[in-house]
Amino acid sequence: MGKTGMNVSQLSFGASSLGGVFREVNLHKAIEAVHTALEMGINYIDVAPAYGGTKAETVLGMALNGVPRQSYYISTKVGKYTAIDAYGLDTFDYSEEGIRRSVDASAQRIGVDYFDIVHLHDIEYNNRQHTEWALSEGLQTLLMLKQEGRIGAVGIGMYPVDLWERVIREGIIDAGLSHNIYCLNDTRLENLLPLASEKGIGMISASPFSSGLLTSRGAPDWHPATPEHRLFFDSAAAYCNSAGTSIEKLAIQFSTRNVNIATTMFSSADPESVRRNLSWTQEPIDENILKHVQEILAPISNLNWQY
Repeated sequence: MGKTGMNVSQLSFGASSLGGVFREVNLHKAIEAVHTALEMGINYIDVAPAYGGTKAETVLGMALNGVPRQSYYISTKVGKYTAIDAYGLDTFDYSEEGIRRSVDASAQRIGVDYFDIVHLHDIEYNNRQHTEWALSEGLQTLLMLKQEGRIGAVGIGMYPVDLWERVIREGIIDAGLSHNIYCLNDTRLENLLPLASEKGIGMISASPFSSGLLTSRGAPDWHPATPEHRLFFDSAAAYCNSAGTSIEKLAIQFSTRNVNIATTMFSSADPESVRRNLSWTQEPIDENILKHVQEILAPISNLNWQY
């Protein structure tokens, strides 16, 4: 993964689902999902205190209890915090004091004393002042934590392509966690990869299912896609079913085919879904079905969602 020194698996595990971000979860199954991912060769896990108001980190800590620390890489995020059972009611703090306190609290919840990466979380949210705060005091704090040996690498987790262009061009991070910009309906990450490689920045692509849009169940209510937008995804899912496959299978096969992406991150609190995702990536993609689905999704291709 770029200059991080991390040799990561093709698929990585995003722990947001453990916090009930997409739907209610069963604790036993959630813990089993983490164990299944590790047993099947996934070696990188990402989480954040904002997911479920620290619930995701707490559940992940239960799952990792007793698992040898050297068997996985782990990252968390700082700067964005969400109240328990109040998804979308966020507060932001990119101060040195706030970040140090956040890293300590995350480490305690998860049961680790070292993070391989810490990402500044959603620095684009709210206003430009938050962005600049994150890229000044927030970034400097993470660089200090790296120098102190508390973390291994500095990253950012965010969405906007124009802000990615700035951050990558300036070469100020070791790793970047993008979401929803390399999937069946959006491939804008592809244009960022050459410069990221030149700068030694390892790019992580999260949300191969486009935050639920590329699933038979559909995206959660909080997703900004309009009812009209969702009809295109419904049509794509229906076509896949008629062709004897699923939109989920096609989505993860497509998102993992680009060898210039360090790892593709999905999230699930269901061990069976973890197994399916891993097995699907071992099968060749059906190019004819892919072509037809991309034609269906063309009217909303590379659409910039207002998260």
